[in-house]
Amino acid sequence: MKRYERLNTLLESLAEKGAIDVDELAEQLHVSAATIRRDLDHLGKQQLLTRTRGGAVANAVSYDLPLRYKTARFASEKQRIAQAAATLVRRGMVIGMNGGTTISEVARTLATRPELSAEHGEPAFTLVTNALNIANELIVRPHVKMVLTGGVARPQSYEMIGPLSHRILSDLSLDIAFIGVDGIDETGATAHHEGEANINQLIVSRAAKVVVVADSSKLGQRAFARICELSEIDTLVTDAQADESQLGVFKEAGIDVIRA
Repeated sequence: MKRYERLNTLLESLAEKGAIDVDELAEQLHVSAATIRRDLDHLGKQQLLTRTRGGAVANAVSYDLPLRYKTARFASEKQRIAQAAATLVRRGMVIGMNGGTTISEVARTLATRPELSAEHGEPAFTLVTNALNIANELIVRPHVKMVLTGGVARPQSYEMIGPLSHRILSDLSLDIAFIGVDGIDETGATAHHEGEANINQLIVSRAAKVVVVADSSKLGQRAFARICELSEIDTLVTDAQADESQLGVFKEAGIDVIRA
């Protein structure tokens, strides 16, 4: 197991249990106790946990893993999802995006599609996002017109939230919105953080077409704050490992399901 994967596992275990033990983790991950202690010290310096004698306890942020620790999870599935989602975009569209690892992959894929390259100095598409990391990556692309919502940035997700974001989004119309979620089930799409869910609701409301992108681990899951109901979603793009019985719920709701 690579260190990045090990750090993910430590944080996920901490989020689930609230406290973790060095010896138990060493046995579970088949590494030395000294390795686990170094990993916990590393995460403690970033204020992602509080070290205790023999282990660690959760900080407030631990339930919602920072984006940089989510990137390695389901990486190949997210890349395939991004490739499939990107085919829904046509030249000249105004695209809305929230943040998250899968959405970031969609943004990268769009930015490098040959058919969406610069033409006569005009932008190929306009991207409206509240995600700082996406804007940072795509701002250097001359064929992308970038619009940032403004707002207060969350360090866990790099997403901007709050009333300042509403001022921009309320005045815009989107051809298509790509929404990353923490869970989607029969009640709709959800997010861990209520502030992010609120901005995502507004992005959804401004879009002519709403596309949820979610790997199979998110299907059948429900997070704290609702983004939208199933009736507001036009398309779901997920991976080939998605359970057919779960997908049936979304198909019955009239959602076009794409398995990548």
